[in-house]
Amino acid sequence: MTCGVRESGGGWRCAGLRWPGEAPELEWRRGGRRRVSVLAYGAGLGFRAVGERHCAGARGHVCPLGAVVPGRSTGGRCAECARLDRAHSVAADTVADDPRTYRVYLAWFGPGLVKVGITGEERGAARLREQGAVAFSWLGRGPLMAARRTEEVLRAALGVPDRIPYAGKRAVRGRLPGPEERAGAVAELYERAAGLEGRGWPESLRRLPLDVVDQVGVFGLDRAPEAVPGGPVREGAPVPVRAVRELVDGGVVTGRLVAAAGPDLHLAVAGGGVVVLDTRLLTGWDLTAVARPAGLTGSDMGVPLIDIGGGGVQGGLF
Repeated sequence: MTCGVRESGGGWRCAGLRWPGEAPELEWRRGGRRRVSVLAYGAGLGFRAVGERHCAGARGHVCPLGAVVPGRSTGGRCAECARLDRAHSVAADTVADDPRTYRVYLAWFGPGLVKVGITGEERGAARLREQGAVAFSWLGRGPLMAARRTEEVLRAALGVPDRIPYAGKRAVRGRLPGPEERAGAVAELYERAAGLEGRGWPESLRRLPLDVVDQVGVFGLDRAPEAVPGGPVREGAPVPVRAVRELVDGGVVTGRLVAAAGPDLHLAVAGGGVVVLDTRLLTGWDLTAVARPAGLTGSDMGVPLIDIGGGGVQGGLF
């Protein structure tokens, strides 16, 4: 199996990682055109950043300014495009008359990391994969404002945050408990939430039964990676130890894809160890494919790496 990165620039720029199904996809855009590369665990991935990083635009439209954005920005947008993108999001509470059905979910990312959120019912579990939720359960379904109100009531009553930084998720991803404990944590949160029904919970939101969905297998976190050149074979899930801080012109990232969760790709690199690449840092870059040089380790890539704490042969794009 192989992963694809464009062989030459040609005006196609990376638009980040998507989870339309149970396989991650890198998205590419050129003007109004769009293409994707489906990624496969166990395959090689290697690319070089070229030139400058440009604004990713808003709501699928090209940035009218062609603005250059900082390499460390996970948003990848200039101030104006970020404002436009936010103004049309459900999270901004600016679309009160949205007629679609929404679902309230309870998500578990690791020990002590839980949250309540909402997503459009037609999207299924895509939002949970995009956030890197290790396990989750639906809680209820109904109109947007009822779902939003329920979300607010549960956050206040259960003392859970509205968002969890990705740094926290990465820090616990390498030491997840077993499936029974994961399911138990979601079930406990569900029982606490269900106990609040009738106390500020809108009548128009219909409660859904507990049904824990575990995504460890979807993310590849249950796989034991094969030996990386110069490194040992490890039992269990690959443990990330460092993360790419930003891309720079001429910087190279190469490795073998062993797992992915949310926007993160886990790459086993030569010399041992797993490096996390937050694909939000890829948006707006022209990326050219490179073969993985023998002996290239994380420190040789030419891109800044930071500690997290606590392959195959690459194919062409499309």
